[in-house]
Amino acid sequence: MLAMVRKISFAGVCGAVVAASLAAPAAAQPGGDAPRIKPEWRLTPTGTDSRLRGLAAVGRKVAWAAGSGGTVLRTTDAGRTWRKVGPADAAGLELRDIEAFDADRAVVLAIGEGDASRVYRTSDGGRTWTLGFKNDHPKAFYDCMTFSDSRHGLAVSDPVDGRFRLIATSDAGRSWRVLPGKGMPEALPGEAAFAASGQCLVGHGRRDVWLATGGAARSRVFHSRDRGLTWTVSDTPLPSGASQGVFAVAFRDTRHGIAVGGDYRPGEPSPSAAATTSDGGRTWHLAPRPPAEYRSGVTWPAYTGPAALAVGPTGSDGTLDGGRSWTRFDTGGFDTVDCASDGGCWATGEKGRAARLTFSLPR
Repeated sequence: MLAMVRKISFAGVCGAVVAASLAAPAAAQPGGDAPRIKPEWRLTPTGTDSRLRGLAAVGRKVAWAAGSGGTVLRTTDAGRTWRKVGPADAAGLELRDIEAFDADRAVVLAIGEGDASRVYRTSDGGRTWTLGFKNDHPKAFYDCMTFSDSRHGLAVSDPVDGRFRLIATSDAGRSWRVLPGKGMPEALPGEAAFAASGQCLVGHGRRDVWLATGGAARSRVFHSRDRGLTWTVSDTPLPSGASQGVFAVAFRDTRHGIAVGGDYRPGEPSPSAAATTSDGGRTWHLAPRPPAEYRSGVTWPAYTGPAALAVGPTGSDGTLDGGRSWTRFDTGGFDTVDCASDGGCWATGEKGRAARLTFSLPR
């Protein structure tokens, strides 16, 4: 018999083993049923009370987080310590999305009306930052950001003059330009993107990008195949309204994706909180067994096959069948989740909560 609980780092196993570990029980013990390997979050103290809605998992040791009060955190030792490395002039800003490429280079998005929407970049681990973009349009409000590689990125604003507005960079965030709006379909009345987890705008590969929306009569997902120049849009079965819609999307490849959301108001039911697509977002199908409550963040690494993770203020869920059925494995609150290419998975949320995904093997 095992003498003690063993902790197996998610980062230390390959994707196939990860999926198998989530699905299958461990070896049977003498005289008893086989125990089940259990995924769980291991909290790492951050030393801040900021709500951390922005997250970038670089690896099992390196991660960046961004949040309220201009907070940017960075760890290079698997969460044992976090350093505050935010821009000096961002103390009053809401930083809701961060994209990082290694331990030194990162780009962070501040949200808000007018010039509160900004983009900063660092190439020295946060010791210094440069301002790459400051919004000058009074109707623009930027929500999310994504990069296809270390140079090419997009950020999206809520609709301006009836269409979602995008800015693009091709020099790692040093400079940004507003993209033409003629290739963007018209927004619905009240339609917007939710700046809840930094995952309302996501990409896969060099050219495909998806935008998740809510707030209107229908929740929708927009898709671009040319880095944001032209878009198509499709309805999803997730409920939509002023506090409802699709809050996050994740794509394993250019065809298979997961959308999560619901109603972000505490205590409100969200019976249809997840949907899937297998045709790049042209059609979406409600998950037969979705998460029981609102979920704000989702990640679907290619190396885990059909296994994905979703998080929200009331817990975390896993799926082993590409998002069709979900099982809760943790009741702690998180706003966003991300996995790195080496298998290191992280989640962050309110009151400075940050955690790494591990596995417990019971006695």
